[in-house]
Amino acid sequence: MQRLCAFLSHHLFFLGVLIFTSTFVAREIRATPTNQCVTCHQNIEDIRDRSSDMMKAILQKATEAGHAGNDCIICHGGDPNTKEHVKAHRGTVDYFKKHDGPKDFYPDPGSPWINNHTCGLCHMDLVNTQRQSLMFTEAGKIQGTQWGFGAPNGYQHNWANYDIEQTPDEQKLGTEDYHTYMKRLEKAEPQVFPKKMVQTPPAPTAEAVHEKPSLAMHTYIRMECQRCHTGVKGQEREGQYRGMGCTSCHVPYSTGGLYEGRDPMIPKDEPGHMLTHQIQGTREAQVHVGEQSYSGIPVRSCVTCHNRGRRIGTSYMGLMETAYSSPFMGGGDVQPKTFGKKYLHLHADLHKDKGMLCQDCHTSIDVHSDGRLAGSTLAAVEIECQDCHGTPTAYPWELPLGTGDEISGPVPAVGEARGVSGSLPEYLKKGTVFDKEDGYLISARGNPMPHLVRRGDDVVLHSAGGQDLLLKPLKKLLETDALSEEARVAMVGVQGHMNQMECYACHDAWAPQCYGCHIQVDYSKEQQGLDWISIGEDHDAMGRTAEVQAKIDVNALDEHKIDGHVQEERSYLRFEDPPLAVNGEHRVAPSIPGCQTSITVIGKNGETLLKNHIFKIPNVEGAGPEGQKGIDMAVSHTHTVSLKGRSCESCHANEKAMGYGIAGGELFEDPSKGYGIELTDSQGNPIPKQAREQIQPMDGLDHDWSRFVTETGEQLQTVGHHFTGSRPLNNAERSRLDRRGVCISCHQEMPDHDLAVSMMVHIKEVGGFKIDNTYHKNILNKTIRLTAWVQVLGILILVCFIIWALLRFRRSYRLTD
Repeated sequence: MQRLCAFLSHHLFFLGVLIFTSTFVAREIRATPTNQCVTCHQNIEDIRDRSSDMMKAILQKATEAGHAGNDCIICHGGDPNTKEHVKAHRGTVDYFKKHDGPKDFYPDPGSPWINNHTCGLCHMDLVNTQRQSLMFTEAGKIQGTQWGFGAPNGYQHNWANYDIEQTPDEQKLGTEDYHTYMKRLEKAEPQVFPKKMVQTPPAPTAEAVHEKPSLAMHTYIRMECQRCHTGVKGQEREGQYRGMGCTSCHVPYSTGGLYEGRDPMIPKDEPGHMLTHQIQGTREAQVHVGEQSYSGIPVRSCVTCHNRGRRIGTSYMGLMETAYSSPFMGGGDVQPKTFGKKYLHLHADLHKDKGMLCQDCHTSIDVHSDGRLAGSTLAAVEIECQDCHGTPTAYPWELPLGTGDEISGPVPAVGEARGVSGSLPEYLKKGTVFDKEDGYLISARGNPMPHLVRRGDDVVLHSAGGQDLLLKPLKKLLETDALSEEARVAMVGVQGHMNQMECYACHDAWAPQCYGCHIQVDYSKEQQGLDWISIGEDHDAMGRTAEVQAKIDVNALDEHKIDGHVQEERSYLRFEDPPLAVNGEHRVAPSIPGCQTSITVIGKNGETLLKNHIFKIPNVEGAGPEGQKGIDMAVSHTHTVSLKGRSCESCHANEKAMGYGIAGGELFEDPSKGYGIELTDSQGNPIPKQAREQIQPMDGLDHDWSRFVTETGEQLQTVGHHFTGSRPLNNAERSRLDRRGVCISCHQEMPDHDLAVSMMVHIKEVGGFKIDNTYHKNILNKTIRLTAWVQVLGILILVCFIIWALLRFRRSYRLTD
């Protein structure tokens, strides 16, 4: 036994030495004299697989710099020749003296303030256009907010986070056809495509607001609205942890902001860190987290920011915010807040259920920009449903450019068939390039889409998530009799649906409708918040903005504090049957509350400067000098697509769909009158002397928030304020839509107001017939066919009689003659 123990001890000792030596050697293989980074950051994940083209390109640049094998410095800069933390995170190496590259250490290489030195070494075409993207300028959000405060900048979209101009023409991305098409849009809607933008005005002092309360708009914009732009890391809280610039999207962050990688230097219990030190993007960019592997940019990454405003990100996931905390979590807890909200779980978008990521529809230009300045999402997005699905009468490649995107008219678009593309522009070759097969599909604005290819009469979508989805266009479904009866009736039987409406007017299953946005900006009690625009401007040479610097220097945010405290409330929430209106593409689409703002401003000394005030904007949206109420319905694609479209009745027999409001706007009492919950006499007069109002009056609002047009066509609030084409349905359109009261047209004769009808009712009762929905539809179908044939035959008989009479008269005339 002793000999056995000695034998094991001897061999285990050498085994331990072997393991230690191999670990040390493995570590030293990476910790070379030119790369001391991994001395501390040992075992950190490679930013990309070593065998990937991207990593090979990074390593090639490192070799050119004389630092072979050091992939760290190409993105992070710094000094890899020292093990001292401070020196390593600030130094400059020879490579950066000889080349046009980084000169400092970059904790977040994606920061837009320095990424020309990092990401731009390989992707300068995209870096050149990043600051023109809506995610950086946020011009649409700013324009929408100022609209609710009286629209001091009107319909213009030239206020942005920072001063910016379009990129030079030679740096703009896209094909020649695309640029020709875009010039038409710029000419048609110049207010949405400005040549340059200027920084939105600064936040006012409490004293300035006392003199002009509407200036509180700039406090609200800078403190509340602008915390999502890619020039900052934003408000770090549950669900909203991310990088900035390129890493806003291309580096994963979990909902809790916790690191789950192998780097011992990054705390695993401290929120605010990336999930793993890896890039996410294309199908080839495989990301490994524990035992999980994935590719593409998860939908959840996009929803980090796209959870407010039109809420398209949360809606795509099937999340509808609620004021309630149910169901309970157990242990005495209630549902936690994510993105600052609590949620109901409704059906997610059909595309998400199929495994599609946001980038499987949205193109590189949609998110990175082409170098033009666009003032709204409709202006920036180049895709339409028809680009993949076509129409019942045309395959996608048979449609002209502009189909579904008729911003400059006409509707529907006309022109030559767009065909397919046999090649890709250079900026699209940086990602995964798929076999073109019978050609790459082309977007509504003229750019090839590298992940969508034609295969005979089918479409193949190569998802960034790894799936190859076969799609049968509508024309093929019709030709093979694969459309349901409802689909055939809606899309083929009523051509106006396809010619004048967006596909999602019917196929968006629900929509987040947040009616009444009550904003209070309070300047009393010396309250202050952060200016998220100036925070981005205050960046150091390492690309760190002020809120990042504040993690090291607690005083870094002091100069970015502005007067005021913002609070938001809603009147009520709905999700069913969104109303219809006309969007900037001149097509009928769902609409949801945009910024239906009522403003309350509390002065420095606690005085109420504005209370539930709704601004009026003169000479816009059907109003004269008296002004239109500055509350808005936004015409939008809500990203809740369902295979089953809306029922006919949900539009044609629904006052809300027509713009008349929920139940015709008749359920809500006049909001311009307050209401108290107190003992009252029979006349409604309060009895106690200390009675108070429970619900404050809304001066200037005498109708329900959901009602935006009257039955006579009077517009009650604005409907879109970006494009000239957006508006409520006009009188003729509402007349064609309105089929309310159809039931009574038959049932007013029942049971005994007409002899023939009475007999039919009697036969039904005696015969014991059960009239269910199917039988009722059958009766109506028979009735319409019978009445049609009776009228057609009646006309034919009448025509025959007239001809016979004429012939007889002519013959009689000849005999007389």
